[in-house]
Amino acid sequence: MEQEFKKIIEAIGEDLSREGLLKTPERASRAMSFLTQGYNQTLEKILNGAVFESDSDEMVIVKDIEMYSMCEHHMLPFIGKCHVAYLPQGKVIGLSKVARIVDMYARRLQIQENLTKQIADAVQEVTDGQGVGVVVESKHLCMMMRGVEKQNSTMTTSMMIGRFKKDINTRNEFLSLIR
Repeated sequence: MEQEFKKIIEAIGEDLSREGLLKTPERASRAMSFLTQGYNQTLEKILNGAVFESDSDEMVIVKDIEMYSMCEHHMLPFIGKCHVAYLPQGKVIGLSKVARIVDMYARRLQIQENLTKQIADAVQEVTDGQGVGVVVESKHLCMMMRGVEKQNSTMTTSMMIGRFKKDINTRNEFLSLIR
């Protein structure tokens, strides 16, 4: 990957022997590996056994999870927050695991619509709960730095599964609690 970054830097007309760029291909390669580390993670590994029996059946919400991803169309970041809720049915997952699930899918080349669904499906899979709700709000640098150059637009996506989809009261409770 480092060699490819050298080619890109040269292709834009820069001088790789310039002091500020001497280690840039190496740093850019490490950064890209970090930003896309979700490809090297699995649900099983990030959960690490943190699924616990529980008789709780009330809504669990983790909100305002910071999230950084990269648009698959322009490879530019989109940055925002994710809100995740689920209704347990015999088991719960460790609190930090919800954020780790968000990160695992966010750290891949993505579109926000797919990211939202992947998070919801994963939480549903590991909790086997009565339902899951996910809302993602983010700003896309591909829309801010290029193209239409709109600085204040925010994209919001949601995915509702089970009772969050079927029961308007459950959905409204979730949406009111994340506001």
